[in-house]
Amino acid sequence: MDPLFQEEKQKSWKKLIKVAVSGAAGMISNHLLFMIASGEAFGQDQPIALQLLGSERSFGALEGVAMELEDSLYPLLREVSIGVDPYEVFRDAEWALLIGAKPRGPGMERADLLDINGQIFAEQGKALNAVASPNVKVLVVGNPCNTNALICLKNAPKIPPKNFHALTRLDENRAKCQLALKAGVFYDKVSNMTIWGNHSTTQVPDFLNAKIYGRPVKEIITDIKWLEDEFTKMVQTRGGVLIKKWGRSSAASTAVSIVDAIKSLTIPTPEGDWFSSGVYTTGNTYGIADDIVFSMPCRSKGDGDYELVPEILFDESLRARIKKSEDELLAEKRCVAHLIGEGVGYCDLPGDTTLPGEQ
Repeated sequence: MDPLFQEEKQKSWKKLIKVAVSGAAGMISNHLLFMIASGEAFGQDQPIALQLLGSERSFGALEGVAMELEDSLYPLLREVSIGVDPYEVFRDAEWALLIGAKPRGPGMERADLLDINGQIFAEQGKALNAVASPNVKVLVVGNPCNTNALICLKNAPKIPPKNFHALTRLDENRAKCQLALKAGVFYDKVSNMTIWGNHSTTQVPDFLNAKIYGRPVKEIITDIKWLEDEFTKMVQTRGGVLIKKWGRSSAASTAVSIVDAIKSLTIPTPEGDWFSSGVYTTGNTYGIADDIVFSMPCRSKGDGDYELVPEILFDESLRARIKKSEDELLAEKRCVAHLIGEGVGYCDLPGDTTLPGEQ
């Protein structure tokens, strides 16, 4: 490219933003970081400084990731820094993508996983509270992501709770894919897809409010039994099926869904549509318990903020399935009470609804 042309192009760029990523040496980040650096996540006029967090054990790999990013010569990637201390890596971050989490080992109870990863996210919440931008947007990917997001926000009182998100966009994308395949249409004809609840097998893919070609899904797909049984189960267990076929958990599609989640907050939502994100429930009008992180339908003006969608239909079946996921998240919250300043934690989880990505 002509250097003068490149210089002129850079004059129209926005102000540089700092994006912190934890778990930066992992499989998901191996896809995600290059998408961010290329401008796919934040736009072709948005220069980026990547601040990458790893562990002592992964530091060599983290150095390798930084070298590859540097060698790729992305014009928008202005800085790359690495470290193992969140109090250094998160400094002045305007976006924090929290991917790193301990995987679930053989024989480990979900309660143990909640406690171990909860401690990680409590510490990262404190670090964000101390050194990040006061309006930092936080996207929690590491599982169990809903409760990890709750722990993180409770340990970051200076940051608005509304700024915290748990990633349920991959679940939304999977649901859209299955509806499109069943209807014999392309996926972009599917809209208004909501994932309600926890990022677990209690999640609720909402076909009541979803649309195909702007019409209710049930007018296009008349096989109601398929929608209620096969479709729902297919979305809830998609990750496990992928692992059996592929031998590993989803990384590339997770990275794509993280980019989609970022774009949903930085690009105005198309008129009449919405997207799913795990967000703080206090003040919601759906009757869902306050003070948990629950996936709900959101809209954005593209300014990084969002609002909940008011015009939602509910029937008895949808309410019942949402309640099951709500009960699970309330139980998870009780399990980590000691990490969110609410006394001694005790676990009465209603069942093991582990997603394969936790393994």
